[in-house]
Amino acid sequence: MLQANYEQIPLKDYAERAYLDYSMYVVLDRALPFVGDGLKPVQRRIVYAMSELGLAASAKPKKSARTVGDVIGKFHPHGDSACYEALVLMAQPFSYRYPLIDGQGNFGSPDDPKSFAAMRYTESKLTPIAEVLLAELGQGTVDWTPNFDGTLEEPSWLPSRLPHVLLNGSMGIAVGMATDIPPHNLREVASACIRLLDDPEATIADLCEHVQGPDYPTQAEIITPREDLQAIYKNGTGSVRVRAVYQQEEGQIVLTALPHQVSPSKILEQIAAQMRAKKLPMLEDLRDESDHENPIRLVLVPRSSRVDTEAMMQHLFATTDLEKSFRVNLNMIGLDGRPQVKDLKRILSEWLAFRTRTVTRRLEHRLSKVERRLHLLEGLRIAFLNLDEVIRIVRSEDEPKPVLIARFGLSEEQADYILETRLRQLARLEEMKINAEASALEKERAKIQALLKSPAKLKSLIKDEISADAAKFGDDRRSPLVRREVAQALDESALVPAEPVTVVLSQKGWIRAAKGHDIDPASLNYRDGDDLQGAVRARTTQQVAFVDSTGRSYSTPVHGLPSARGNGEPLTGRFSPAAGASFDTLIAADPDTRLVLVSNFGYGFVTRFETLTGRNKAGKHIITLNDGARILTPQISAEPASDRIVVATSEGHLLMFAVADLPELDKGKGNKLIEIPKAKLLAGEEYVVGAVVVPEGSGEVTLYAGQRKLTLRWADLMQYGGNRATRGGLLPRGLRRVERMEVGAAVR
Repeated sequence: MLQANYEQIPLKDYAERAYLDYSMYVVLDRALPFVGDGLKPVQRRIVYAMSELGLAASAKPKKSARTVGDVIGKFHPHGDSACYEALVLMAQPFSYRYPLIDGQGNFGSPDDPKSFAAMRYTESKLTPIAEVLLAELGQGTVDWTPNFDGTLEEPSWLPSRLPHVLLNGSMGIAVGMATDIPPHNLREVASACIRLLDDPEATIADLCEHVQGPDYPTQAEIITPREDLQAIYKNGTGSVRVRAVYQQEEGQIVLTALPHQVSPSKILEQIAAQMRAKKLPMLEDLRDESDHENPIRLVLVPRSSRVDTEAMMQHLFATTDLEKSFRVNLNMIGLDGRPQVKDLKRILSEWLAFRTRTVTRRLEHRLSKVERRLHLLEGLRIAFLNLDEVIRIVRSEDEPKPVLIARFGLSEEQADYILETRLRQLARLEEMKINAEASALEKERAKIQALLKSPAKLKSLIKDEISADAAKFGDDRRSPLVRREVAQALDESALVPAEPVTVVLSQKGWIRAAKGHDIDPASLNYRDGDDLQGAVRARTTQQVAFVDSTGRSYSTPVHGLPSARGNGEPLTGRFSPAAGASFDTLIAADPDTRLVLVSNFGYGFVTRFETLTGRNKAGKHIITLNDGARILTPQISAEPASDRIVVATSEGHLLMFAVADLPELDKGKGNKLIEIPKAKLLAGEEYVVGAVVVPEGSGEVTLYAGQRKLTLRWADLMQYGGNRATRGGLLPRGLRRVERMEVGAAVR
């Protein structure tokens, strides 16, 4: 019986181990950069493979497919499309602050970064700044590990001469963690490194004097306050807000720089969508005039010279990607091989430790080579001093090597070197060259040994090399740091043209808005079995409020109502009233406008229109109604201190008193307006048919009773003046069955 060649373990343990192994692979070998060279494995392998192909900055480029083939065939056995996309990203100047690859062909555009051509069409080579990563690779500075199939070796990291992890930044999503490292300016980062070398006790605030903030590839402004940026570098997390740059040219607004990774087409689409929705009445047109000379040039044309362009741009910043917030999460693989969110000082300190170790290994490697060469030259010098004897031994001995070693006290390496030396190198002139070379090497050895023995000299060498690279590859900051407040969107009413409309409510709760104030709501067409319930004159910049039969109020913007060309839409699609409730009345006004709310039971109070508005679909309780009571049409009181309210009952009683006698409430039942016998009120024999507000000293009220009507001017109304909650006066016989009342035009 064959023995089973497998291990039995619980499924739980297997799943846990497999998941952890996968998680660690994603974290360490795919998603997070290493603090030393700032690269993820795929990026490191691409750069190394290109250097092995001889694709230096001074060389001719080769097809990108050749590079990708080498990368996935030798070092990175994954998908070619993902590998090529990583290569393209390192070649896009709008994605990388300091591109590592010089791409020739279509490598995408800011409008569509993934519109790059296939790798069989494009060519690529390394940029000059890649030298910072590769120059010291063959000088004993890195550890080498076998590739995936053990046939080749690849570097575990690249010996970066600058903290590349901050220069180009990185983005990645691992398992349970992510990284978002923004790019920075090379000169600023180099200056901070030198400051930390000079003063190891420097604080993060000290380092932020050099590293002022991220430096994105675009010229968009960083508007995050300096103290917030310092908090990011202290905590390792936070967000940076970036805003587009614009200027005014001949009354037009020209956008010249957009935030990082924001495409012009998306901005145009976002603005156009608002224009189609009539939410940008102050903007007439927009154009894209971008070209090779002006990579970003978006032109916005205001409707007139009276438009407040500053307010409009603030609104666009708040509602589009013209102002964007970028997350910062300084998470990376440290020198200890573990992922960690690091502050600025920790990042620079670890990188300087990495750089110190790299330089030390480079010097030790060079010292080893110098000492080996000096050892060989010493053997060659002995051969010159005893040239005749060396020649005799070589000519006469069958095995000259052991004889030379025994005769002159040479090492095997020296003896081999002497035997391999050509005859022409035995000339007198060559001896002088050997002496000169040995002298130079001895000086170099002394210098290297002095550097290795003196931490101060080693630190000085690192500073000089950082300064040299900063001078060679550094440039000015692109993203200006400008402190500005976060943009706020304009109020929705400010974005709508103020046009007159008539809002019409039907008995079955259908709503619509007709343009103009000269509309006869009764003449509109209604659905079968439906008719006019109420109408109100409004403007598109206002809100309209509805009060239902339970005393709850609902509101919606006037400009969002459907056109009166059709039957409109049911209010139940916008609101959620209680079962069986109906919408009884409506009113539109400005928020501070005072209203008089009255029930047909003769109770009422004064309130502001804004108390009727809100975003709750279920509405808000406004007026308390007795069983059988209903609300009458709300009345606007322009001057509550002097206005009068005229109340009429179905039995012909009329009373006028001051609006100021009513309390101002946010909600409730209110106070009694006119006296009605309780028995008649409960039996439905007498109730309030109307209540209107008239200005003191002017205005008129018209009462309707069947086919009769009576118009009362101010002098007539004075006869019915009295105190609140009294019975009032009786109307003339024949007009006591009042059905409704209207207020006439007031002349102030």
